[in-house]
Amino acid sequence: MNQMDRVKRAALAMQRYSWEQGVLAQAFLECGEEEMALLLALEGANRQTADGRCAQIGFQDAATDPCAVGEALIFAAEKTGDPFVLKAKDALLQWALQDAPRNEKGIVYHLCSAWEFWVDSMYMLPPFLARAGYFDAALHQIQGYWDALWVEETGLLAHRYDEEKGSFIRKAPWGVGNGWACAGMARVMGLLPAGYEKEKAALAEKIGLLMDHALPLQMENGMFHDVLTDPGTFPELNAGQMFAYTIYRGVREGWLEQRYLPYAERVHERAVQCVDAYGLVRPVCGMPEFDRPGIAAEGQAFFILMESARQALFTDGE
Repeated sequence: MNQMDRVKRAALAMQRYSWEQGVLAQAFLECGEEEMALLLALEGANRQTADGRCAQIGFQDAATDPCAVGEALIFAAEKTGDPFVLKAKDALLQWALQDAPRNEKGIVYHLCSAWEFWVDSMYMLPPFLARAGYFDAALHQIQGYWDALWVEETGLLAHRYDEEKGSFIRKAPWGVGNGWACAGMARVMGLLPAGYEKEKAALAEKIGLLMDHALPLQMENGMFHDVLTDPGTFPELNAGQMFAYTIYRGVREGWLEQRYLPYAERVHERAVQCVDAYGLVRPVCGMPEFDRPGIAAEGQAFFILMESARQALFTDGE
C-alpha cells in the first residue's frame, strides 16, 4: 500500500463532523475517486436534519459547516439521479440560500445561535453555492466574510467576529483559518464561468494578499505556527497544506505566479515525511478542540487535496 492509500484509509477510519465529512468527500472527488466521494455524500444525505443541514451527528450549532458536503452532494445527484439524493441536495440549497441565519446584508452566520462570522465559513459555504450555479451569491458571501474579518495591520484574516457586539472574539490570524479562506476562494475561482473575469481577478488579488503576508512566516521545516504571527504557538502542518493546495491550483490555472511554488514545495516535502505507519498526518491542528498539535480528518483530507493538485500541476507541465 502506498502512502496516499494509507492516508485515505486512515481518514476513512476517523469519526467526522459535518465539515470533516464534506472536506473529505471533496478530497476524494478531486483525486478522482468518484465512487468514494459519492458514498461520502450519500452518508451526508442520510444524516440530514429537518432544516436541511447535512452530515449532522449529535447536536451541532453550525450553520455553514453542513454545506461543506454540498459539492459532492451535487455530484452524487447528477451522477445517480437518485430522488433521495436530489431531495437532500435541494433541501441543503434551500438552507444555504434562504433558511440559514444571516444578517441584513444576507451574509450567513457561522452559528445558528449567535451573530458570529468565522473565517472557516469562506470554505464551507461559497463553493457549494458556486457549484450549484449561484455565482453571485457565492461571491457575496466571500466579500461579507472578508469585510468582517480582514485585519489591516496583519494583512491576514481574523478567526471570529461578533457582529452583535461589534468586536472580534478572536482577532488572531489563525493559520488554518487563513488556509480555509484561501482554499475556499480557490475552489470558487475554479467554478466561475466565462464572463466573471473581473470577479476572478478580485479573488486572485485577495488570495495573493493573504499569501504575501502568510508565506514569509513559514518555518524552515515547512510548517507554520498555529497563530501565524505568534511564534509562541505550536507548529503544525495543515495551514501549510492548505496554502500549498491553493498555490498548486493557482499556478496551474494561471492566476498565481510561479514565485509561490517554493513555499508549496517546502510544505510538500515536510508533509510526506509526516505521514506515520498508519497513514496519519501529524502534527496538524488537532481535533477535537483544534487547540493543540495532533491529528484531524481535515489534515488527512488536505494532504489528499494537496497531492492531487500537485500531481495535476506537474502532470500538465510534462
